[in-house]
Amino acid sequence: MFRFCSILLLALMPVAALAGPDGRLRVIDGDTFEIAGQTVRLHGVDALENGQTCTTDQGTLWECGAWTTQEVRARFQGRYATCEQVDIDRYNRVVARCAVDGNDMGRTIVRAGLATAYRRYSMAYDLDEKAAAVAAIGIWSAQFTAPATFRADRRAANQQGTAAPTENCIIKGNISRSGRIYHMPHNRDYDRTRINPANGERWFCTEAEARAAGWRAARN
Repeated sequence: MFRFCSILLLALMPVAALAGPDGRLRVIDGDTFEIAGQTVRLHGVDALENGQTCTTDQGTLWECGAWTTQEVRARFQGRYATCEQVDIDRYNRVVARCAVDGNDMGRTIVRAGLATAYRRYSMAYDLDEKAAAVAAIGIWSAQFTAPATFRADRRAANQQGTAAPTENCIIKGNISRSGRIYHMPHNRDYDRTRINPANGERWFCTEAEARAAGWRAARN
């Protein structure tokens, strides 16, 4: 009976995090790194994608996705990180909690307004996100689409046969009677817009690139 209870108790205990990769890190984007030859995705954190833009209170478009990657790179590139593995995701990345100099990377990034708390998987950084939002720092100083929504919009476009040439070049440069107009995933006509290179239409990686080429933003 004692042996049975001991086995049951062990089965009910939470599974401890596994030792993850440790080493100098290379920043891939705001929540993803390469450490010791492995790709590591921070647990409980969701950063904007590199192709995302934000709109400031003045109505100015801001390449905030690329900005967050640059800011995270400035803080952590080349520094030594220690990680605890939580899971392996569908892309075969190690999902882990990581620390640099004893400071939780996820908490540092979210508190600085460089990413959102990924509440679907963890509430660990909920208060850190709320503090950044109240202070209107980082991405919270502008309007943006939640990273998960942005990715869902992109997947929907791919499923409808309008896949971009690369995962970061998803802006559609369309030519119509109204002129040269570029469409972002959140725009009304994004999904039904088709790109025909033979007609001079093209894909863009950033809004700045589209504007420099002579395209203007869709109004809806």
